[in-house]
Formats: sequence, C-alpha cells, structure tokens
Amino acid sequence: VESPLPYSPVAKGLLHELGIDVGRYAQYYDAGLYAGLGLRGGYFFDREHFGADRLVIGRPGTEAFAANAPLSDSARRDLKRLTTQGFDPYPGLSEADKRARLARVSYADYLTKVLGLDPGILPLYQTVPHSLFGAGIDVVSAQDAFGIGLPGFDGLGLSDKPGPGQNYDAQTTDEGEKFFCHFPDGNATITRLLVRRLIPGSIPGTSVDDVMTARADYSALDRTVNRVRIRLNSPVIRVRHETAAHRGVEVTYLASGKPVTVAAGSVVLACWHATIPYLCPELPAAQKEALAFAIKIPLVYTNVLIRNWTSFQKLGISGFSAPGGWHTEVRLDLPVSVGDYRHPKDPNEPIVLHLAKSACQPGRPIREQHRLGRAELFSTPFSAIERTIRDQLGRVLGAGGFEPARDILGITVNRWPHGYAYQYNSLFDDFWFEGKPTPCETARVRYGRIAFANADAAAYSYTDAAIDQAYRAVRDLG
Repeated sequence: VESPLPYSPVAKGLLHELGIDVGRYAQYYDAGLYAGLGLRGGYFFDREHFGADRLVIGRPGTEAFAANAPLSDSARRDLKRLTTQGFDPYPGLSEADKRARLARVSYADYLTKVLGLDPGILPLYQTVPHSLFGAGIDVVSAQDAFGIGLPGFDGLGLSDKPGPGQNYDAQTTDEGEKFFCHFPDGNATITRLLVRRLIPGSIPGTSVDDVMTARADYSALDRTVNRVRIRLNSPVIRVRHETAAHRGVEVTYLASGKPVTVAAGSVVLACWHATIPYLCPELPAAQKEALAFAIKIPLVYTNVLIRNWTSFQKLGISGFSAPGGWHTEVRLDLPVSVGDYRHPKDPNEPIVLHLAKSACQPGRPIREQHRLGRAELFSTPFSAIERTIRDQLGRVLGAGGFEPARDILGITVNRWPHGYAYQYNSLFDDFWFEGKPTPCETARVRYGRIAFANADAAAYSYTDAAIDQAYRAVRDLG
C-alpha cells in the first residue's frame, strides 16, 4: 500500500472499511532492527562487469564508498561533484521550462551530456528506477529521476510538486508518508480482507491482525446461497452484447475445459487491457488500439529462505544492489510482524530474502525493452534462475560464512512476464505534451453494458489506482 500522492477518498474509504489502519504500520514495522545490529545497505560489483568481485558497504555520496568502489579517478571525482555540488544547466529558465527540459532527457543523458559527468558513475544509478518503472535510467526521464530523489538537481531551484512527464512524485507530504504500509504477504492481505467481507465464512477472523495466518475455505467461495460468488479456474474467453441494442451481455468462460455461457445485465472487465480486444472483438477499432497500448512490465520477485542470516551480520549488510547481477536487488525481508506472524529478530533464525529483477534491455526504447524482457522470462528455465541465485549469494555472502548448498532452504520465483501496469513515459509518449487524450482514457470508456477497470485503466501500477478505477467502472454502468 504505497503511493507517491495522497489516496483518494474512495481508496482511503475502502481501506478503512476493510479495517486497514495505515497509521498502525509503525506498530508492525521494526524500523530499527537491522540498523540496531549495525547492518547497512551496500553494492556488489561483479567481476564480469567490473573486473573483480567487490562488496562495498554504504551508498554513493560518502567518502568511504567512493574510495572502495571500482571507479576511475575521473568517475570518483565526478561522483563527489554530483552528490555535493548544486548544478543548474538551465540558468535563466523558469521552473516550468526547466521541468519541460528534464522531461525530454533521460537521466543517463542528463548526467553525461547535460552535466558532462563521467559515464563511469552511471552503473551506480542504472537500476534505481527498476522497482517503479521496470527499466533503468537510460529510458527514465531526468524529471522522474528528480521525483524519486536521485542527485543532480539541487541547484535548479525546483519545488516538490510534480511536473510535466513525471510519473512519480517524491513522498514529501505527511499524507504521502502516512500511506505506506507493507504486509508480509504483499497485497494478498487486501484481497483476503475483501473476500472475507464479501463472502461470509470464507476466511475466519475479524481483523487485519488475524487474517494474515487464517486459512481460507475455498469451498465457500462459490455457494448459491451467497450474494457474491467467486468461481476459480474459470477463465473468460468471450464477452459480447446479446443484441445490437446493448441490452444484455453474454459471458463465456471455461469450466473443466468446456465453454459455458451465462447472461448478465452488465459486466466489468477488470483484466489486463491488452487481452480485452481478444475477449470482446465487437469493440470499436480505436478503443481496441488504446487497450492494446497497455503493455505490461515484466518483473521477477524471488523469495529465498535461508537457514540463518549470520553472514549478513558478519558482513555488516542488510542487503545490496548488484548493478551487474541477474537479480539487481537482494535484501533481508522488511521486519514486519502482524498478529501471529512474527518476523525473525535473531540472526541465528531462518529468514526470507527478497530478490528483484526487472527484465529490461538497456539501450532500446522502453516499450521494446518490456517486450524483449517478457521473451527473456518466457525462455529462461527455473534451473538457470536457481543457478544465478546460488552463484550470486555464494559470491557475495561467502566471506560471511554462507554456503548455498547448506544454507538455502527454499526458493520461490515469482516470474511475471505481465507485471506492472505501463506508466507513460515522457521520452517516448508524445501525447503527454500534445494535449490529446491518453490511451488509458480512450480505453476505459464504457461500451454499452461493458465497463473497464484494472490499474491499466489509469496507466498507474499502484493499489489505489486499481481501487479508483474499479469504483469508476461501476459508476459508469449506472
């Protein structure tokens, strides 16, 4: 539950109705656990890309990091300039004009071509936007880089408000900071709370605290006595109006491999927008084109259960970035305890590691990167991913006593060729500056008795966007 801007009354209202009090997050989150054990973040530079394996503790901008990172003297000097000096490459321009310039240049080009800094510093920041946009600074605008707090903008005199082409605004307001809440199972908690509220008897308990470890009764989801029913393993394959006058809708889905058709007064299609033209071919051509524009961002989130985390303690790290690695981020899971679910506090206890990868191809246009990344994920077997995990953890943590064969207890790879909703990019999507309707605005227009939801309908890959678009879709049907 994270958003760069305040949630809408609708999104806030749903969380409140489900019993989610984001103000309690401080009670769940042991913010000082890792720091109290002397653990910090770091960078792992691998020999394949940087000449030798090297773990550097700390972050760019400190003297110790610059001294130990595998950088040339020129790159080391420019890293210090970037993190300590104020730059204004656009003197005399208004803030609006400066923002417009930043929206039209990638952060990589801003650093090297606009500020004239050594390209050797780029790997330090290349993967920072991965968790937001599924791509690196070669295709993320300088305006967005400013929004997520990357260096190089202190001398421009910019305010914190979002500007043209900015996908993500810094969390600078009390409201923005308040609405961050991470559950150990991710947004599965929200889904489980929704199901429990809609279908009595499906999940025991009454609160957020008890839903975490409650077992769902799947047999309760599709009972005729319930007002709301959820039918699993029933993918929809066709949606169409019964008549030319759009008075009703036929929905065909698969049950045990056989097609079943049911009638509905109205339908909300809340699936990926790119699939909708195939499910509902009667839609107008312009709307199909707009729906198909919503390409998904490929991602991999991997969980690795390890026997203990004494190796992290011995090395003094809570996690690390790996600019050259298959997984570019590795960290100890966020220390969150809710209800009966307790996060480990002793390094001798087992713990889950979170590893992340954005399947991107630097140097190509962003949408092409997403398509190529999706192909990579489809063609990479689990055995290859497992080898990269064992190799990387062994090389980084081996000095702390970690042995992959002994210490890795389990691996779960969440491979999402169709992950985040695509957020528009000011470097490649010209309609942002032309005053034209965006594809998502055209895509989500109600068609007869069919409405459209999903985060794709907002081109914004956040929980509150999905909630707001669901609410809007229902209202569209009247």
